[in-house]
Amino acid sequence: MTNASSDRTDEKDWGNEKIEDVGRPALNDIDYDEEYTYQEQRKIIHRIDRRLVTMTGLSYCISLMDRTNLSMAAVAGMTKDLALDVGYRYSLVVLMFFVPYVIFQPPMTVITRKLGPTYFLGSIIVAWAAIMVGMGFTKNWKDMLVCRILLGLLEAGISTQLLLSRLCVPSVQLLTRTDDVQKRFSVFYLIGCVASALSGILAFGLMQADGREGLEGWRWIFILEGVITGVIGILALVFLVDFPDRAYKSWKFLTEKECAFIVRRINRDRSDGDSEPFALKRFLKPALDLKIWGFAVIFLCVTAVTYAIAYFLPIILREGMGFGIGASQCLVAPPYGFAGIVMFAGAWVGDKYRVRGAIVVFNALLCILGLPMMGFATGNATRYTGVFFAVAGSNANIPATMAYQANNIRGQWTRALSSATLVGFGGIGGIVSSVAFRSQDAPEYRPGMWTTIACNLLILAIVPALSVWFWYCNKQADRGFGLDRASTSPSTKDAAENGSAYANITLSGNPFPRVSFILLLAARVLCT
Repeated sequence: MTNASSDRTDEKDWGNEKIEDVGRPALNDIDYDEEYTYQEQRKIIHRIDRRLVTMTGLSYCISLMDRTNLSMAAVAGMTKDLALDVGYRYSLVVLMFFVPYVIFQPPMTVITRKLGPTYFLGSIIVAWAAIMVGMGFTKNWKDMLVCRILLGLLEAGISTQLLLSRLCVPSVQLLTRTDDVQKRFSVFYLIGCVASALSGILAFGLMQADGREGLEGWRWIFILEGVITGVIGILALVFLVDFPDRAYKSWKFLTEKECAFIVRRINRDRSDGDSEPFALKRFLKPALDLKIWGFAVIFLCVTAVTYAIAYFLPIILREGMGFGIGASQCLVAPPYGFAGIVMFAGAWVGDKYRVRGAIVVFNALLCILGLPMMGFATGNATRYTGVFFAVAGSNANIPATMAYQANNIRGQWTRALSSATLVGFGGIGGIVSSVAFRSQDAPEYRPGMWTTIACNLLILAIVPALSVWFWYCNKQADRGFGLDRASTSPSTKDAAENGSAYANITLSGNPFPRVSFILLLAARVLCT
């Protein structure tokens, strides 16, 4: 009895000490920190949310409005005044934005990492504001073409994916559990939905200045939106923050001690919070990982639809459905409002039940439902209903795809290459939309409609293939076959156990099982 009592006493005394020091299991908990309590961590994270999401959200908002306001100006008279309705001119002006946008994103990513986002990206916003004002004074379609090329070059430095992968992912996504990331992405993109919804209404208001100073209404759309962009650029210079390891240098943001906490928290979640010097070999090494290209192709298909809608929906409403100029601009708003609801609802479901691929598939099905209604139906009511489904499905799939990718990619270099391919293929999606929606096919744009439908069918093929592969890898991880268990973080492992995310494991040998086994595996997944 005495020995048993003594054993229990020893156990009790041992338990009263910091048990995490024995084997240090708490260091694997993302909510554990040796410096800050849980409540103090929440305060720091919320402060980051307010500052970072607000500024990057405003930057993305104005970026999206400035790159897509071409369609609003087109229905307001720009097409006739600049002779953009001749041949392929309008489609060419849309397309040429994306050429420098894609080409210059890799060097812009490197420059941003070297110089930091605060001054570099803030200066870019101010510079493209000047381009926007200049677009209001163009005399012919060639001048507009040059302005669009310059705008694409500058916006390559502050593309949506660059903001998220280089700013929000290190500082926001990795500050939360991996099964909470889609809501964060959706809040950010919800700002974009609001921007898209308000852009038509704003354009309708700005074009009422028609005749002022001898300028047409469509010119005032570019000029005044350029002024708004310049104001946001100045705010970005002041309030935009640096990367986690240098964020203490940002004006009235975090202390050096709080920045160290951020890096520790990132390391507990994914073990890649400490920045490494850029090395081309390490950057390109993950290119052999086929899932990176799978995510990139999915994103290409998504952006092909979103850009097609952004650049051609007002024209379809005006010329295809017979609405007036003001109605064509303002009727863009309700579908984007509905898209915001679908986007956040999908994010809530995805984070709560730890599913990613299923949300992407659901959104693609919404597009497949909406696009034929929008393009091939006869009544305006049916066609406009189809617009709601197409806009909601395509826009909701942007954060859904990014969350799907973010939860299945680990390591700084792998994430850097994956982010770069996602950004680049997103721009290529814009090129696809501008080529598929040709001026001579207006206002029905039948080839463009079939192209966007095909893009969503491709999504339905790729996502199940990736999900089957992740499911197989998770099963292998559970059994311990040919795996580097040290590379599996607790949060992603938890997600893997719930069948939602790739477990961030490293398979030895051939990374792909035999084709026959994959087919059997796919059949098993589909039947369960």
